[in-house]
Amino acid sequence: MLLPFFTALREARVPVSLKEWLHLMQAMDAGVADGKVEDFYHLSRAVLVKDEKHYDRFDQVFGKVFKGVETVGAGEAITADVPADWLKLLNEKYLTDEEKAQIEALGGFDKLMETLKQRLEEQTERHEGGNRWIGTGGTSPFGHGGYNPEGVRIGGEGRQGRAVKVWEKREYKNLDDTVELGTRNIKVALRRLRRFAREGAPDELDMDATIDGTARQGWLDIHMRPERRNTIKVLLFLDVGGSMDAHVKLCEELFSAAKTEFRNLEFFYFHNCLYEGVWKDNRRRQSEQTATWDLLNKYPGDWRAVFVGDATMSPYEVTVPGGSVEHWNEEAGAVWLKRAREQWEKSVWLNPVPERFWGYTPSVGLIREVMEERMFPLTLDGLERAMRTLAR
Repeated sequence: MLLPFFTALREARVPVSLKEWLHLMQAMDAGVADGKVEDFYHLSRAVLVKDEKHYDRFDQVFGKVFKGVETVGAGEAITADVPADWLKLLNEKYLTDEEKAQIEALGGFDKLMETLKQRLEEQTERHEGGNRWIGTGGTSPFGHGGYNPEGVRIGGEGRQGRAVKVWEKREYKNLDDTVELGTRNIKVALRRLRRFAREGAPDELDMDATIDGTARQGWLDIHMRPERRNTIKVLLFLDVGGSMDAHVKLCEELFSAAKTEFRNLEFFYFHNCLYEGVWKDNRRRQSEQTATWDLLNKYPGDWRAVFVGDATMSPYEVTVPGGSVEHWNEEAGAVWLKRAREQWEKSVWLNPVPERFWGYTPSVGLIREVMEERMFPLTLDGLERAMRTLAR
């Protein structure tokens, strides 16, 4: 049951390595999970899942593999139905050359399966411990709760089905990297864009320097230092109105998270495409605009520029003068976007429309071309990729 769990996790794109799997087996041998499936759930998730964005997929796999099971590693029944084909597939897909060599120490998978069949025929009773018979807690290559680097785990399902199915609650389902964002996981993704420095007044206790100074001087020698802050500077351009009305909630969450994560943040609004003017207050978008030229001159190239919009518009709004639906623009939107790209080399475009639909809208392709393919979907995975691009 447990080896199919391993392969199911890999097939679901949860990055589980064999080394982590062996660590889980060692924890099982030590009795950390105590045989209860809910304890095994928490243990296996802690050992195998390295990033919280994989929690939801892990829960789905766990619920499918362990449906109706009450105990793990302590079942009474011994099951001989262990398909050799998925064991060989495991060898080909997941094991390193060194790990394959360890398997070959027993004579390869064919020999492993042959030995398993032989021992099943020879064994007539349950066995615990030891290094030969199929059972629990031993070092035989076959059984439950033991450890052998060449082993095959064998076990049966629980009979009562009364386990507390905490994994079916799927409390982390909005952390999957393929779903749209919420405020808390937006913050997680934005934290990838960080550059720390100590600036400002020295109002934080420097514990290491205080201990060192006190030891050297022989009296209490207090040292202070400035707080460690994120020094990344971000310009956030938000498309508003029209087709973006459907994405207001998501953009509000992104804006809220960005204000929390970035101390140096400036934001401006635009409609559909960047033109000669942007604004801070949508109620006064016609009367109180800021010239885009002023932004290009005020904010140097070390700022990161993030454009947020669905890029859904008439192609003329991007390619020709006068294409804007709100005013007569002397220069095409693509001209202003190219100037922004030249000024802020580290810039990206975040699109709230699912990536699979981008090819149906010509203007999306035009914006992607101007942005040099630096357009990313507003999912956790897309936002993380965008932040890595800006951090380079």
